[in-house]
Amino acid sequence: MKLNTLFVVAVIGGSTLFASCSNKTAEQNQLKYTHTSLVDGDAYRFFQTVGEKIPYELAYAEYAASVSSDAKVKSLAAKIKEVYGSLIPHLDSVATEVHVDFPIRGAQAFQAPAQQTAATDSTAVTSKVASYSDAAFLKHAEHEQALIKEQFDRVSRNTNVKLQKFAADHAEALEEVYHAAGVKHDEHAHH
Repeated sequence: MKLNTLFVVAVIGGSTLFASCSNKTAEQNQLKYTHTSLVDGDAYRFFQTVGEKIPYELAYAEYAASVSSDAKVKSLAAKIKEVYGSLIPHLDSVATEVHVDFPIRGAQAFQAPAQQTAATDSTAVTSKVASYSDAAFLKHAEHEQALIKEQFDRVSRNTNVKLQKFAADHAEALEEVYHAAGVKHDEHAHH
C-alpha cells in the first residue's frame, strides 16, 4: 500500500512539474533573468542608440515647439513629434519580439534649460546659464537626425528579417524628418 501511494504521488508531482514548464515561460524567464536577446551586435546597438535618442529628441522637440516663435523650428518640432511619437510604440513592439529591453535603462532624459538665477547676495550669481536657442535646436536636430537615419540604414541591411521590415516600414517617415531637419544629402556620395 505504501508503494502504491508513493507511486501515485510521484506521478502527480511529475505531471505537475512538466505541465508548468512551457516554451513561452522559458523564453520569458530567459529575457527576464539573463537579458539574452535574439539579435546580433549591430541590431542591439541599433536599439541602444535609437532607444536613447528618440525619446530625448521627442521631448526636446516638444520643448522647442513650446518656447520658439520661429516657423521653421515649430514645423520641424511638429514633424519630429508626429513621426517619433508614432514610432516609439512600434520600436517597443519589435524590441519585445527580439527580446531586447525597452525602454533603454539609464538613457539621458531631456531637461529644459534652466534660467540664470541670482542668489541673495548681490555679488554672487549661481551659474545655471544654459538657455534655449533656435539655432542650437536646429543644429542639434540636424546632427541627431543624421545619426538616427544612419542606424535605420544599417538595420535595414541586418540579417534579422523583422528588423529589415521594421526599417523599411519607417524609412519614408524618417526621410521626411531627415529633410525637414535640413540635413544635406550628397547624391554622389558612396555609402
